[in-house]
Amino acid sequence: MPLTDPSDDHLPQEDPVAVRDGAVGDPDAAETAAGPDDAPAIEPEPTLPEPVRQRIVALTAAVLPGLPADEVPVPLRRVAKFAPNRRARLGAPAIAAQLTADPLFRQRVTARVLSDAGDLGAAVVEGTAPAAADPVEVAALAYLARPRGWRELIDASGAAVRAEADSAVVAELVREAEQRATRAEHDRAVARVEAEKLRDEVARVREELGQLREESRQVARTLRETQARERKATELLATERGRAARASAEVDAELRRARARLAEAEAAAGVARASAKEARSVDDARLWLLLETIGQAAVGLRRELALDPVDKLPADFVADAFAEQPGTAPAGPAARARDTDDPARLDQLLALPRAHLVVDGYNVTKRGFGEMSLEQQRKRLITGLGGIAAQTGDEVTVVFDGAERMHGLPPAPRGVRVLFSRKGETADELIRRLVRAEPAGRPVVVVSSDREVADGVRRHGAYPLGADSLLRRLARS
Repeated sequence: MPLTDPSDDHLPQEDPVAVRDGAVGDPDAAETAAGPDDAPAIEPEPTLPEPVRQRIVALTAAVLPGLPADEVPVPLRRVAKFAPNRRARLGAPAIAAQLTADPLFRQRVTARVLSDAGDLGAAVVEGTAPAAADPVEVAALAYLARPRGWRELIDASGAAVRAEADSAVVAELVREAEQRATRAEHDRAVARVEAEKLRDEVARVREELGQLREESRQVARTLRETQARERKATELLATERGRAARASAEVDAELRRARARLAEAEAAAGVARASAKEARSVDDARLWLLLETIGQAAVGLRRELALDPVDKLPADFVADAFAEQPGTAPAGPAARARDTDDPARLDQLLALPRAHLVVDGYNVTKRGFGEMSLEQQRKRLITGLGGIAAQTGDEVTVVFDGAERMHGLPPAPRGVRVLFSRKGETADELIRRLVRAEPAGRPVVVVSSDREVADGVRRHGAYPLGADSLLRRLARS
């Protein structure tokens, strides 16, 4: 086959006219054809066997990076930069075209290839080749060096390659024939085994056939007996059907009697339900009359005691009195609550009717958001308590130490009372005063992480909770 292959889309392409009509430039070839009368025609390139063509491209690709940059043709400069394993594979079309079209480039490549080939290269240049040498290698070197008689070397290499290919084909045919013979022998052995199996199977089938004939006679006898029993069963079935019909008629009569009794029972149940409804109406009337009597009695008692609606709550009196004088109130003897640290208890306590939430202001703010200024702490806490007051409708009082009192504070949210302890006193004392002022039985919740405050309000029946419970409640809101 020719040295060149179809062009690669990734490599620079040679001018097809130049490749087809260019001079080869070897000692046995004629000069460039100027015309039919001036010089003999150029001998065509020999048809190279595929292994020889691949070896020529591989030898050229191996020496291509070693050539000076100015000696590498422009179409192959990009190929010279490829990796060794990609150079011969991707650059084969461009290398083959350049070897055919550029005799000077082929001579430069030949010089390096012969230098690397050593004694074999020298022998090929002299026109001889060792008998033990690889014919593909000899043909590739002969094509590049082109000594006298190089075409004969290439033809001899092609003949050797074809002979090897023919030998390989013959060997493959022999191997296939041996395999077919082996398979045939194996198939014959298998066929003999299968024949023995079939003979055994025929004998077994004959034996089974005899057994089946005997079983068939027994089945026929059994069938006759079964048919006789079936006739008897048919007669019994007819008798039982008559009995079932009589029983069904009796059941239908009993069902009609049961339905009549059910109708009578439903009528009695309707009468009973009407009586129960009338009795319940009487009980409801009695209960309403009792509740109305209790309500009227409460109204009469309020009128008798001359109790008018109040505008102030107990905590309002404490706030007014505490601003005037310190005074103390006696502590109640009974405790009304148990200590608990469960944050969920805050929601339960605020759900009690008429609950009063008292908050130790700075104790909560410095624990929850102490990085803010005091003014921002107060504003954030009061705003959050306003949301709780709006959600629960409970009375909310927050107490701060009076030493940090600021004038001109914004108005507190609806339902929230903001108190400051007087100078020289603490918010803890004001909280205890608020708790003592509440009537016994009213749920009072005090939020403070101060142990003394918790112990003091617990003795007066309040529910002490830690500051974390309120902070979590505010965060949830």
